Amino acid sequence: MKNLHKSIIVLCLLFIVYSCGKGFLEQKPQAILSEEQLKGAKGVESALIGAYGIMNGNISGTWGNYSSSPSQWLFGEVGSDNAHKGSNSLDQSPMNDIELHRVNPSNDNLPTMWRVYYEGIGRCNLTLSLLKAVQEGSGEKLSDQRAKEITGEARLLRGHYYFFLARVFRDIPYVDETMSTQEAAKVKNDKDVFPMIEADFKAAIDNLPADKPLGDVGRVDKRAAQAYLGKLYLYQKKYAEALPLFQEVINNKPALSTLAFDANFNIKTKNGPEGVLVSQSIINPDGSGDNGNVGDMLGGLYGGPINCCGFFQPTVDLVNSFKVNASGLPLLDGSYRDNPYVSDQGLTGAAKDNYKVNTAIAFDPRLDYTVGRRDVNYRDWGVLQGSWIRDQAFSGPFVGVKQMINVADMDGNVSPGASNITAQNVNIIRLSDVYLMAAECAVETNALPLALTMVNAVRQRAASLPAVKAGSGSAAAQYNVKPYASFPNQAYARNAVRFERRLELALEGHRFFDLVRWGTAKSVLEPFMEFEKKYVAASRTITYTDKNNYLPLPQEQIDRAQGALIQNQ
Repeated sequence: MKNLHKSIIVLCLLFIVYSCGKGFLEQKPQAILSEEQLKGAKGVESALIGAYGIMNGNISGTWGNYSSSPSQWLFGEVGSDNAHKGSNSLDQSPMNDIELHRVNPSNDNLPTMWRVYYEGIGRCNLTLSLLKAVQEGSGEKLSDQRAKEITGEARLLRGHYYFFLARVFRDIPYVDETMSTQEAAKVKNDKDVFPMIEADFKAAIDNLPADKPLGDVGRVDKRAAQAYLGKLYLYQKKYAEALPLFQEVINNKPALSTLAFDANFNIKTKNGPEGVLVSQSIINPDGSGDNGNVGDMLGGLYGGPINCCGFFQPTVDLVNSFKVNASGLPLLDGSYRDNPYVSDQGLTGAAKDNYKVNTAIAFDPRLDYTVGRRDVNYRDWGVLQGSWIRDQAFSGPFVGVKQMINVADMDGNVSPGASNITAQNVNIIRLSDVYLMAAECAVETNALPLALTMVNAVRQRAASLPAVKAGSGSAAAQYNVKPYASFPNQAYARNAVRFERRLELALEGHRFFDLVRWGTAKSVLEPFMEFEKKYVAASRTITYTDKNNYLPLPQEQIDRAQGALIQNQ
């Protein structure tokens, strides 16, 4: 993405790396640049690139950054009714506890999330403090316009990193650029951080232009700030405040009907107009993948062209939720679980070897652009084989599609020797998400005609998707998706909007957080597990309580904070 990618690569070699010592943000320079050396216009720009560098959820290296992935697949999807951890029961076994909502503070996925995003916050704070020093100093200064843009970029990134942490852990310490290292180490986690995140997003709106700063497609802009502030308000149930922000974004973007759904998941069309806030990925010129999509690297199929690693598998429940009635509408009453489609799950011998998909089922076409199914074409890989799943009895018969890339696009877009690391971007906020957040606000403010318009725009776009073929060469389902004729009342509209979010944004990291903010996690997840355990061994009977809405703070951070941090459960 022009100069921004190159700068991230260079800065990863030179940037000051923060690591945890006595306090959760004790700073220890690990490379050759000091803060004094970074002072100056170029130093500020380099520090900002370093702040962007955390958007892919990675500080350095490749393996081990799964819980900090910008897709939030582990917390947002595996923790919901949309996905299983996948693979087998022993590989990355602490992830099983996230799926079953029995996480303890020593779970090794927690500190990764914490360290990575506080590193990002530290880099944003460094950028802002350097900017202040440069602009107030006697040497070379940035233009007033560029200084404003940098302020907006750094504050939006900082707000994003705090938001990701807050919705996972809730009670977190807030540290800004005015604090010394010693002060930061003593900050308690006893305050609501949402007001500070709101201030960051408002500052970003005030300082960012509508166009990408410096013309770099990977940078944040005013529309991203507006969408994110609206999302923050949505989490606080401030629907009247959020709706105008979403409408501003929608009014300044192309009509959704002009944008292809599958373009969001095609590496050839990444950074398209639907992206509102996008985590950039690239394979370095030397083939290394630390700036790639390392957070999703476990989600590759166990077999096939990538052959690693078999995690992040869609649930039977998710797949069946794509069923439609004769009118092309989803089965909002939950009857999609009646006579469920389970692919070849439970079959053995010749019945399994010779399995043919039932093409007579009526599905929303988004299913096969979201989920890979046996005897159905999987991207350009050919018909999906049962051997591409590591332990089907444990994790089910389905695989994800959105995070993968086509075989034809692998050259230059995968890391040599580790083709499960790709240059696929991650949409943190995309336009159809904004439409559906606007629809939710319209429902809650009883503006049902507006909610209907927003939801139907998403559904009408889905209707244009080409049919995916089965192994026989015919369409893999009786594809059908139609707009709603009306929303007769608020309760019906609310159900329709929430269901549409599940279908449109499935496996993109939203689902668990949506259930928590709606207050429906218990009523959804307990019966889901009872249904799913009939077919997939990874599922169990669970008892879900409010404490499961947030994860415990990493025990290592509690220990290092020496009393400053209090466990949130």
